[in-house]
Amino acid sequence: MLIVSGCGGNSGDGKLKIVTSFYPMYIDAINIAGGIDGVEVINLTKPQTGCLHDYQLTTEDMKTLETADIFIVNGLGMENFLDKVTSARKDLKILDASKSDEIYLLKDGEEINPHVWMSVTYAMAQVREIQRQLCELDPAHADYYKKNALEYLNKLSALRDEMHFALDNLPNKDIVTFHEAFPYFAAEFKLNIAAVIEREPGSEPTPQELADTIKIVNDLPVKVLFTEPQYSPKAAETIARETGAQIYTLDPITTGEAIPANTNAYVEGMRKNMQSLSEALN
Repeated sequence: MLIVSGCGGNSGDGKLKIVTSFYPMYIDAINIAGGIDGVEVINLTKPQTGCLHDYQLTTEDMKTLETADIFIVNGLGMENFLDKVTSARKDLKILDASKSDEIYLLKDGEEINPHVWMSVTYAMAQVREIQRQLCELDPAHADYYKKNALEYLNKLSALRDEMHFALDNLPNKDIVTFHEAFPYFAAEFKLNIAAVIEREPGSEPTPQELADTIKIVNDLPVKVLFTEPQYSPKAAETIARETGAQIYTLDPITTGEAIPANTNAYVEGMRKNMQSLSEALN
């Protein structure tokens, strides 16, 4: 593997420039590499960008990547624009956070579900994988990466314990989610996704799909729907009117402000999800 020098990257200011594809990768990167002298971490996509379904690179994005040394991605098809990036920047080091052997992949039909960070256990695996690859690519800062990653992993381990304590013994386990962002989350906390409102965000369900979901919700012992803050709740509101279901929020933690950086954004977001589920299913 070609090693990147810790001083004097493509940015021209002597710093190693790490770019992340979207917010979950940015949170990991700032916890591992943020605050290290000689290393800069920035996020590629805008704060409002949700999951990268059908995301199209902008001219500004390409300019950002022109000066990048390392590009951290979730992988598993989440960044459908990756071929364009590697074609334009053949020397750019791509760090795939989901390359870890610790992650057992789930599928939506024939396609791999890329939302692995929604399992706290797999989020920890991604942190370890990012740290491992950063140490190989930039050995000059390896000790810092290892120290920072360990501190963050301890936080995530405590979060996982807290969430299992709150969710493992919920009396109800059936949830209806907005889109396919939560299978890894559900698997970790032994929840049952009874239905999904929109398979692809932004593509409203057909009348038949709505009718099918309404029937499923009517048969549930506890009628609750979970929307996502990044998308319109219109379809969920229609289902709620027909079934009397209550609407709560589950956040896939794909949006947030990069400046100022909130290193605790993932922990805080998952705690809110825990509280939402506890309220809805108790």
